Amino acid sequence: MPRRRKFHYLTRSLKKQYTTRKNLMRPKVIAGNWKMNKDLLETEGLINDLKRTVNFELGSAKVLLCPPFTSLSLAKKSIEGTPFLLGAQNMHYMDEGAYTGEISPKMLLSAGCQYVILGHSERRQIFGETNELINKKAKKALSVGLIPIICIGETLEEREKNITEQIVSVQIKGVLKDISSQDVEKCIMAYEPVWAIGTGKNATPQQAEDVHKFIRKLIGQLYSWNTAEKVVIQYGGSVKPENAGDLLLQPNIDGALVGGACLKADSFTAIIKAALR
Repeated sequence: MPRRRKFHYLTRSLKKQYTTRKNLMRPKVIAGNWKMNKDLLETEGLINDLKRTVNFELGSAKVLLCPPFTSLSLAKKSIEGTPFLLGAQNMHYMDEGAYTGEISPKMLLSAGCQYVILGHSERRQIFGETNELINKKAKKALSVGLIPIICIGETLEEREKNITEQIVSVQIKGVLKDISSQDVEKCIMAYEPVWAIGTGKNATPQQAEDVHKFIRKLIGQLYSWNTAEKVVIQYGGSVKPENAGDLLLQPNIDGALVGGACLKADSFTAIIKAALR
């Protein structure tokens, strides 16, 4: 092959590789889990504050607000015309029925939700949710068009026993059981080390990155590397403005599931800015 033709061939080849990688670039997804906080008046106040502080372009980043069930309809109305998206904190896997106190996917859709958090560590620990139950919920969410944020993570005792990867592996295989690769690509996985939630302890960026890398590798083994590259994996363990930047710089950390820091506009906005950087 002549030198010039070879050069053009290599250029096209590299451009094709770059385009492929560019198409696989994952958006940063920042989700605020309000937990059991904010009544209707406080919901309106926080969203109004966020409208003032998030006065910049988000680009490809996505910002989700996940208030309590009682505030969903008000929140949906309040975020109209903004880049914010709406998510719920939990749901049942049935459309309707005699399930006192539960919320159906149909109800979430009618309230304007596009996302739903499933299997949060507090749901696992306090309410006894299992991988099997979370799997049922995830399948249902996907079937109706809701994007599930599926939470996984180890306790302090499990980390100290050096079985983090074993625990995370069992959880991922359980919550993704019989879910197709096409649907897995729609899911958001959220790694939240239980020992770093509300305890004041923080995973270092490297500790978080190591587990995120393991999660992506495992999804690649269960499905394909192409699928694994498309899955957004958030970190959720006491994310704050002080540590968000270093965490979000890691190559396999695609966003954050934020707890306490999302309840104040200034701190949540700082985390969003860190994601954009």
